[in-house]
Amino acid sequence: MAPGPPAPSFPHTRMRRNRQYDWSRRLIREHRLGVDDLIWPVFVQEGDNTRSPIPTMPGVHRYTIDLLTDAVGQAGDLGIPAVALFPVVPAHRKTADAQEAHNPDNLICQAIRAVRDAHPQIGVICDVALDPFNSDGHDGILRDGIVANDETIAALCRQALVQSQAGCQVIAPSDMMDGRIGAIRTALDDAGREATLIMAYAAKFASAFYGPFRDALDSSGALKGASKNTYQMDPANGDEALREVALDIAEGADMVMVKPGLPYLDVICRVKDRFGMPTYAYNVSGEYAMLEFAARANAIDRDQAMLEMLTGFKRAGADGILTYFALDAARLLQN
Repeated sequence: MAPGPPAPSFPHTRMRRNRQYDWSRRLIREHRLGVDDLIWPVFVQEGDNTRSPIPTMPGVHRYTIDLLTDAVGQAGDLGIPAVALFPVVPAHRKTADAQEAHNPDNLICQAIRAVRDAHPQIGVICDVALDPFNSDGHDGILRDGIVANDETIAALCRQALVQSQAGCQVIAPSDMMDGRIGAIRTALDDAGREATLIMAYAAKFASAFYGPFRDALDSSGALKGASKNTYQMDPANGDEALREVALDIAEGADMVMVKPGLPYLDVICRVKDRFGMPTYAYNVSGEYAMLEFAARANAIDRDQAMLEMLTGFKRAGADGILTYFALDAARLLQN
């Protein structure tokens, strides 16, 4: 008996064919993480020649200004385009009205000037919120137990102005007060600072992932168990995040940010798809600590998990990522 026709090949479409070689995987790769995507958040403290470790953020330190400029230089040598500076304000400089926030010679303004003088090619981003300077630990001024929105905005405008005058190129309001982007934009423009960019923390959620950051700033105890739920967003809300972003764009934001990043990849994706704006993710302290402690317990491969996580932000639509992994990621990406 003559043999029959050959059986049809199954399946016709084999997705694994494109994955079988390193070069073919690289050719079809949809999203690429690069050093240009990284922004390094750095903590600055008072004093001289001191680098203080943060126990809940292994590998992360607070720097005095003299050592800060050296550290920023290392970031620049790796090709990292910008740093975000956060001040560790001593308790004796904190007040209920956060006056130190708009002192033109405060710690953050000194740090801005030092970094700009030493490394003019590196972008400087500065947080605008009152919690580092507020004895109550809140992002705004408390009146009868409630954060006063409009009074806080007036203080934020003064804070943004002294930072811009010190040389900060990107003002990043993280307070989540209603209307603060428009007010800060007007204050900057009226003072002749129209070239200063605004990166709005447009969708900042009331998250459990901020704990190590508050330890870094020594601000966790000031809250005395209070929450920030009346101004930061409910983690359950996505549509509300789009409304917040739309308002910040309408008020003059040049860039928008979603914070935290890892639990809110869906929000990053929706923001980028809806608005097409320069969109950033903050890979926050709790996300950093979670990976670091898991790696130290030999539960995961640190470097692979780090790059996978950062690539996930890119895949979700982030144009850039604020991450404490910036230096290590840059070294790996260069290799």
